[in-house]
Amino acid sequence: MGTWIAIAIGMFALGTIMALKPSAVDMRLDKLRMTARRLELNPKFIACPDWIRGRNNEFGQGMIGQYSLIMDDMKFPETHYQVVDGKLQLDGSQGQGSDLNTQSSSEKEGSHSVSKQRLAQRLEGEPLTLPPSMAPLVKGVYLKANSLVVFWHDNRYVQPATNPNFNIQQIEPELMALKSTMQTWAQKLVN
Repeated sequence: MGTWIAIAIGMFALGTIMALKPSAVDMRLDKLRMTARRLELNPKFIACPDWIRGRNNEFGQGMIGQYSLIMDDMKFPETHYQVVDGKLQLDGSQGQGSDLNTQSSSEKEGSHSVSKQRLAQRLEGEPLTLPPSMAPLVKGVYLKANSLVVFWHDNRYVQPATNPNFNIQQIEPELMALKSTMQTWAQKLVN
């Protein structure tokens, strides 16, 4: 009888230890986010903003990855872009609190707002030049102050069901392609 109790306790302890071990998908996601941090892409997993299509293709539903590139020497107008058919499209619902649609009383502020709007339109229609495993997962781009933010489903990128050709060696080159694309967009806004 004592032997069976010892075996039951051992099995319980082994089951508890096995439950603590992260899954393969969790380890891939950790590798992706740690590589992004090393490349200064500042990843976060946040609640989906209301202007982005999240879970079940509904606005503001679920969680989404936010990867931001901070550029201290640049200043961007606050702007939202949605990804539609592989291209950036200005979000039409950004009137509340946005620098682009703020009405000003003075001519100077009005011309400043118009120049910001023209600046923001430079990325309108810009194609996503990202690896094929990453491009369909990108849902939006957000500009604010000195940062350019890409919202994408990074958790789907590492899952075998949504990315059957996932290769752990491709993480760094594909994140470098994302960073390069973000830097290209920033240069188009500045020039």
